[in-house]
Amino acid sequence: MYSIAFGQNKEEAEKLVNEGIAYHDKGDYKGAIVRYDKALELDEDNLLALAEKAMTLVSLQKYAEAIKYCEKVIEKHPGNKALNMVYVTYGNASDGLNKTDRSLEIYDEGIKLFPNFYQLYFNKGITLSSVKKYDEALTCFQKAASLNPKHGSSHNALARLLFGTDKNIPSLLACCRLLILEPESNRGKEDLIIVQKIMGGDVEKTGKNSITININNASLGDTTADGKNNENNFSMTSLILAMTAGLDYDKANKKKTKVEQFIRKFEVVCSTLKESQNKNYGFYWSYYAPYFIEMKDKGLVTTFAYIAFASSADSDVSSWLKSHKTEIQEFYKWSNGYSW
Repeated sequence: MYSIAFGQNKEEAEKLVNEGIAYHDKGDYKGAIVRYDKALELDEDNLLALAEKAMTLVSLQKYAEAIKYCEKVIEKHPGNKALNMVYVTYGNASDGLNKTDRSLEIYDEGIKLFPNFYQLYFNKGITLSSVKKYDEALTCFQKAASLNPKHGSSHNALARLLFGTDKNIPSLLACCRLLILEPESNRGKEDLIIVQKIMGGDVEKTGKNSITININNASLGDTTADGKNNENNFSMTSLILAMTAGLDYDKANKKKTKVEQFIRKFEVVCSTLKESQNKNYGFYWSYYAPYFIEMKDKGLVTTFAYIAFASSADSDVSSWLKSHKTEIQEFYKWSNGYSW
């Protein structure tokens, strides 16, 4: 009789947790807490109820209370696979209390237990960024992107950090990947602005028949003592892009739309990546470059360009997207099947 009652309590508790999650997703955090508490009255050690309540408490900025629930669920359910997200919540809560060192320790504890969970690396990267440890943060975002190539936040974080340090070509590639995953999101719209700035090549018209191409030394990279390229050196691509951007003002290109100009220049970027890849190394060369090289080789750059400009409010772009649904489906069929 006891086991039957326990089973019924557990089933009812799980139902309440699912209701709580729905409330959380709607932004009704207090309503979610009510459901989780009712679930815990029925099953006091329910893993999901404890974990979800902790997450909702973080959303309510009740960090100290969230930590107590994280510690309880870890104590009560050692070794459970569902703890991977609990460590993320635990780290976030500690970060919310400005306990940065403790937050990083928690993420590392989680990573030891769940070395293939991308969210732990991503959130550790966010914490590292907040204390300006950008190189370490980049390493974390790289790992997160490698573990889950469809995690837009990892690509976005890489794009922003790289752009902020004038690593324009790697930033361009990360932005473009984000634009494939979420072309019409708010951050997709923001990343399109970054893409257009980079693709402009820092070229300015300085006279009726003259332009000035500005080259930022930080974007060029350098070489090692033996004359070989340093890691993630995209100097050749940067130079070629700058010269290609200069042709925006050429009579043959002046009347082209922004998308058409982008296509022209991006195809050159991809070709340059292909020509240079055997002489270079580093995460951005091994992770992003082959993807975009294959895109170009398969003749998909035009489709990609219109997808990337989906948030531009350009009527020509909207019209193209509506009339080329088959091409878009084929693009995503290739992209989703790509072996990272």
